[in-house]
Amino acid sequence: QVQLVESGGGLVQAGGSLRLSCTASGRTFSSYTLGWFRQAPGKEREFVAAIRWSGGSTEYVDSVKGRFTIARDNAKNTVYLQMNSLKPEDTAVYYCGASYFRSGSTYYTYSRAGEYDYWGLGTQVTVSS
Repeated sequence: QVQLVESGGGLVQAGGSLRLSCTASGRTFSSYTLGWFRQAPGKEREFVAAIRWSGGSTEYVDSVKGRFTIARDNAKNTVYLQMNSLKPEDTAVYYCGASYFRSGSTYYTYSRAGEYDYWGLGTQVTVSS
């Protein structure tokens, strides 16, 4: 099993930056694709970014491209989300997830919450206007 703990959320003005961290205990990250999702009140959990287990390729939802960067440090069992040029519409609880590689992962896009095996409890990001 894997336990994930997010940190780094907070209150920031529009145009500001935050760096979220997610640290794992238990099994190491090396066999997992890692992702960030967010959920605002009254909305479904939304894909934000993912970094794959196989070589570290990344993908992002269109609304954050050019502003957010996902990275991983397997030695520290940590995944980061650097968020720049924040907008009020980025306000949400941000969750990290881990997707363990198996045969079915061949068909995963890693953009759906159901493709992840483990989740953190989330960290609040609030962007004021």
